[in-house]
Amino acid sequence: MIRKIDMKTMGKSNLGWLNSIFHFSFAEYFNPTNINFGVLRVINDDLIEPQEGFDTHPHKDMEIISYVIDGELTHADSMGNKRTLKRGHVQYMSAGTGVFHSEHNYGNETLRLLQIWIFPDKKGHTPNYGDYLFDWDLRKDNWLKLVSGKNGDAPIKINQDVNIYALELEKGMEDQFRVEKGRQAYFVQIEGDSNINEEHLNARDALEIKEETVLIKANEKSHYLVIEMKKDGI
Repeated sequence: MIRKIDMKTMGKSNLGWLNSIFHFSFAEYFNPTNINFGVLRVINDDLIEPQEGFDTHPHKDMEIISYVIDGELTHADSMGNKRTLKRGHVQYMSAGTGVFHSEHNYGNETLRLLQIWIFPDKKGHTPNYGDYLFDWDLRKDNWLKLVSGKNGDAPIKINQDVNIYALELEKGMEDQFRVEKGRQAYFVQIEGDSNINEEHLNARDALEIKEETVLIKANEKSHYLVIEMKKDGI
């Protein structure tokens, strides 16, 4: 089963310094039929203007992942971490029993990132932060595994049975993604234009996929992110 989610139907917010698209209910966008997809609670496609950002604020009992698409993201937190990430880099934070952090764009161009929240396997984990500076070329015509659960084989490991992959395809290229029995995946067309099975996806559209293999055909150079998990999850 696949279901397309058109970007035009997603939640929107424009605060001037922050322009966001909400894949799921968040902030002022609330849809009781669109709270989560399994253990996936949030995907926000954020555009942050230069010299702006999220000042220090708290989180608790959530696995938080940021995937940088364009620009520079500078993170700081109450555990003493401070890092700046660029295109294709990934940061993760297990909020656990509680942590304070800030996220800013101190660069000279607009920062675009995907902010992803995943429910943990249990409450009360010890807070943790990490990041990984993935080489962009590793995702060219290849599913680059970014994130896995603690027993998985990805460079980034979180407190949940989730796998996250990235892929870039040149115009005219094809690939596939298999979602096994008992599993589901949320597929984001980050950049570009594609046909996926019988669906046409523009930039920022998404797909819900359950127990099905999808064939991806890039109509122009395209960039994808897939979050794969146990079916229905929670």
